[in-house]
Amino acid sequence: MNNIKYFFQFCFIIIIFFIFKIIGFKYSSLIGEKLFQLVGPFFRSRKIIHSNIKRVFPNIGLKNLKKITYSMWGNYGRVFAEYMFMKDFRSNQLSNNITIEGKEILDEIREKNLKVIFISGHFSNFELMAMQIEKSGINLAAIYRPLNNIFLNPIMEKIRKKYICKFQIKKGIPGLKELIRLNRKGFSTALMIDQRVSQGIKIKFFNDKAFTTTIPAQLAKKFKIPVVPIFIDRSNNTNFKMKVFKPLDFSDESSIENITIKLNKILEKMIFDNPNYWIWSHNRWK
Repeated sequence: MNNIKYFFQFCFIIIIFFIFKIIGFKYSSLIGEKLFQLVGPFFRSRKIIHSNIKRVFPNIGLKNLKKITYSMWGNYGRVFAEYMFMKDFRSNQLSNNITIEGKEILDEIREKNLKVIFISGHFSNFELMAMQIEKSGINLAAIYRPLNNIFLNPIMEKIRKKYICKFQIKKGIPGLKELIRLNRKGFSTALMIDQRVSQGIKIKFFNDKAFTTTIPAQLAKKFKIPVVPIFIDRSNNTNFKMKVFKPLDFSDESSIENITIKLNKILEKMIFDNPNYWIWSHNRWK
C-alpha cells in the first residue's frame, strides 16, 4: 500500500519539478513557499511542530507560534523548489546568491589539507552548506538519510551526489565504517546533529532530554579532529549567507558526553537565534 502512495507522490513531484524548471528559479521558489504555507498546516506533523516550538519557547504567544510555523513551511517550500536548481547553484549561474562569512577558514583547511568535522542543523537550504565546502576544494564526505519514497530517493541521491557532495554516506553502521575509511584517506566529514537517533545518548537539548548522536564527538576524540560549526541563513528569499565558525579542539576533553553536550549548546544557540528557518517538524524529543 505504501508503494502505491509513494508512486503517486513521485509522479506529482516530478510534474511539479518539471513546471519549476520551465518557470525559472525565482518564481519556483516563491510558488514553493506559498504552496507549502497553504498545505503545510494540514499535515499530521502540526502537533509535533507546535510542541517542539513550545519546548524551546515555553512562554511563546499564539501569534508568534503561528509566525514561526508559517515561516518554517515557507522555507520548506523554497527548499523543495530549489532542488531543481542545484546545478545552477553549483555553477556560476546562481553562485552569487551565496556569500560566505569565514571563507578564510575553509581556505586554510584546504591549503593545509586538514581534516575537520563540519556540524550543523537543518536550517534554510541546508544542502548548500556541503556544496560550498566541496566547491572550496575540500575533500568531503556527507552523511545523509535516504528518503522513504523508493521511487523518489534515487533521483534525490543523484542530485546530491552530482551537485551537492560527491561522497554521500548513508546513516548506519556500514556508513560509519565507510566514513572512517574516508577519514583515514584525508576526507573531512559533514553531518547534521539536530535529529533524533536510535543509537546515541540521552542528554539535555533545550528544556528536555533527547537522544543525540555521538558520532562527531567520537570522531573528534578518537582521531583528534577539530570540529567546525557551520550555519546558513536565508538573508532574503533567494539569497543566502553561510557562516563558518572557528575550529574547536576537543582533543583534551574528558568524555564523549561532555563534547556532545557542548555541541548541543552550539546548535541550541543557532536555533534560538534563527527559529524561522529551522525544520521543527522532526520529532526530536520522542
